[in-house]
Amino acid sequence: MTNPGSPAANNAKAASTSSSKKDQPYFDPTPYGNGPDDAIDATLTDESAAITHHSAVIGGKKIDYTATAGHLVIVDPSSSKPNAKLFYVAFTQDNQTEEARPLTFFYNGGPGSSAVFVLLGSYAPMRIKTSTPDFTPPAPYQMEDNPDSLLDKSDLVFINPVGTGYSAAIAPNKNRDFWGVDQDADSIKQFIKRFLTKNNRWNSPKFLYGESYGTARSCVLAYRLHEDGVDLNGVTLQSSILDYTQTGNPVGALPTAAADAWFHKKLGVHPRPADLLEFSEEVAQFARTDYIAALRKFPQTDNDTVEKLSEYTGIDKATLIAWSLDIASYDSRGNSLFLTTLLKSKGVALGSYDGRVTAISTGIAGKIDPNSGGNDPTMTAVTGVYTAMWNQYLNEKLMFTSTSSFTDLNDQAFLNWDFHHKDPTGAEKGMDDKGNIVLYTAGDLAAVMALNIDLKVLSANGFYDFVTPFYQTVLDLQQMPLIDKTVRENLSAKFYPSGHMIYLDGGSRTQLKADLASMYEAATANHEAMSRIRALQQRKKS
Repeated sequence: MTNPGSPAANNAKAASTSSSKKDQPYFDPTPYGNGPDDAIDATLTDESAAITHHSAVIGGKKIDYTATAGHLVIVDPSSSKPNAKLFYVAFTQDNQTEEARPLTFFYNGGPGSSAVFVLLGSYAPMRIKTSTPDFTPPAPYQMEDNPDSLLDKSDLVFINPVGTGYSAAIAPNKNRDFWGVDQDADSIKQFIKRFLTKNNRWNSPKFLYGESYGTARSCVLAYRLHEDGVDLNGVTLQSSILDYTQTGNPVGALPTAAADAWFHKKLGVHPRPADLLEFSEEVAQFARTDYIAALRKFPQTDNDTVEKLSEYTGIDKATLIAWSLDIASYDSRGNSLFLTTLLKSKGVALGSYDGRVTAISTGIAGKIDPNSGGNDPTMTAVTGVYTAMWNQYLNEKLMFTSTSSFTDLNDQAFLNWDFHHKDPTGAEKGMDDKGNIVLYTAGDLAAVMALNIDLKVLSANGFYDFVTPFYQTVLDLQQMPLIDKTVRENLSAKFYPSGHMIYLDGGSRTQLKADLASMYEAATANHEAMSRIRALQQRKKS
C-alpha cells in the first residue's frame, strides 16, 4: 500500500487531478489575412482559446501544466477601442502562486516572423527532432519531450505579432498600422499588459526572450514597458542585431568566418586550435587591431596581415585582395562571397544562419536566390520538419484548428516595415550615406538598464551565425551608452558552438538552458532587488 504522504502518492494524486481536467478544443473560422491592408471584422473581438492539459518531466521533476492556444485582444491605449487580435500559445504550470512563478514572453524576429521557430525549437515542453547540422530528411518527422524545457523555471508565452501566425488588425485598423519598430513594440506591450490582467499575473517576475530582430524589439519593448509601469526582471537577447549601421561590418564578421573555417578544417593555422572560444578571442584581437588597420589603408597591403587573414579564414591571399580584404562582402545577387567560396571545390555553400550547414551550390542550385523563402542551406535543412510538426502539434495536441492559413513568415511585413525609431531621448539616429533609415536600439537597452538597476540581461550568441555575428554583438554592447560599471555587471554574454537558432544544436540548447536557469535565479533570488522592481512598477501604476 502507498503511504498517503509519500512522493509517489503525491505524484499519483497530481496525475489524477491533471487527467480529470477536461480538454477544450477550439475551431476558429475567422479569416486572418496577412496582407498590409487586411483586417478582421470589428465584431470579432472574442478571446477564445483551446485549452489542454499535459505533464512533463524536467530535471527529474514531474510538472503538470496547461497549454492555452488562442487570442487576446489589444486596444488603442488612447481610446481603449480594440485594434488587433494577437495569437499566442502559453504553457503554465498548474497550482502555482502568482508571486512565486516567473513568466517569460517569447517571440522571433524578421520582422515578419511568427513564434513557431522559437516555440518548436527551444524551451517549450515539447520540441521538434532535427538532424542539425545535417539535413533533416522528409516525413515522417518526430516531436520529442524536451528535457531542456524552461517550464521548470518559468511559465512560457509565445507571441505572434500582427500579420504573423493567426494575428491580425481589427477594422478599421489595418495590419500595416502595426508594421514598424515603435508600432510593433507598442502592440506587444499592450498584449503583455492584457495577458497580465486576464491571468492575474501582474505581480509575477517577468522576462522577455527575443531572437534576431526580436532582440531589437526587446530593447524598445523593455523601455516602453518600464514607461508604462511594467518593470522586468530579465531579458534574453538571442542572436542580436542592435545597431543596423554595423550590418556587414567585416571586423564584426571575421571571427565568425574563422569559426566556420575552423569547423570545416580549412584553417591555415597549424596545429588546428583545440579550443574554439580561445581561438575566437585570438581572431577578435586581430580583427580590432591589424585587420581594421588593413581595411582602412587598402589598396595598400601588408603581406603579413594578408597572410594572417588567409590563415584565419581559409581563403587564399589573391582572392582576399580581390575582395578588398572584406570578408563580409557580397556579390551582385546578394550571395556572401565567403560562404560560397570556402567549400567551392566541393560544390557546396555554407549556411548564413549556421555555417556548419552546407548545401549543393552547383548547377541550377547555384542559381537559386538563397534569400528567397527557405533557400538558405540552414533553413532548407529544417523548414520541412517545422511546417509539418507545427501543424500536427497545434491541431492534434493543442487542439486549435482554423480555416485560415498559419503565417509562419510574412515577407509582406518585412517589405512594408517602418524602421523609423525614436529612442528614449526622443532622438532618431537618422539615415546612412545611402539614404536608408538606420535602426539603433542598444540605446534603449542602456536606458532601461540604467533606470531599472536590477534588470538582468543575457546575450546568447552562436559562433557560426553569419547573419548576426557574435563579435559584432560584443562590439555593440561594449559601445552602448551605459557608463555605470555596477549596472553593467547585470549584463552577461555567452557563446555556443551553434548558429543563429542556437537551440537547434542539442549540446548548445542544454548549455543555454543552464545559463538561463542561472540568470533566472540571479534575477529572482535577490529579495531586495525584487522589492525595488515591484516598487518601481507600483509607482508607475499609482
